[in-house]
Amino acid sequence: MDYRRRLSDRGNCHSCNRKPRLDRSLSRKRRILGDVFAPWVRDLGLSVDGIDYERPDDAGPDWQPGALLRMAFSERLCRHGGVVCGQALMALADTAMVIAMVAASRGYRPMTTVDQTTHFMRAVTASDVLADARVVRLGRTMSFGRVTLSSAVDHKPVAMVSSAFAML
Repeated sequence: MDYRRRLSDRGNCHSCNRKPRLDRSLSRKRRILGDVFAPWVRDLGLSVDGIDYERPDDAGPDWQPGALLRMAFSERLCRHGGVVCGQALMALADTAMVIAMVAASRGYRPMTTVDQTTHFMRAVTASDVLADARVVRLGRTMSFGRVTLSSAVDHKPVAMVSSAFAML
């Protein structure tokens, strides 16, 4: 299996259910979490679970490069009633999109969020949250993406996010 399809350290390749081979590119994306983002973003407990940056031979026409991030559940991220707050979910989506852009660019480029639209579909409680971020268009000056947030317990969607970034 080509390790560039989907890297994951949690077991199998997400697209073909085979064991991935890890290389330094995944560890580089993980290091970016500590090097690029503000300390309060690091406090969210995010981890990079996988990246997609090269189209697999068997990919369909809708394949897009991206990243899979996980936000560990914490009571500190919850509002009254144990519901993970929207602010934490939006920060997860924004961060996941930056990592997806880094994967698609095959390296870090300075960028800033220009727009982020979030549609919350249901509450998430007592669960890690997964962010599947996909780069829709990677441009020289502007890039666009979409993120699906889901509960790690039942994998049901929690929110849909679309975003635009100015590439600096």
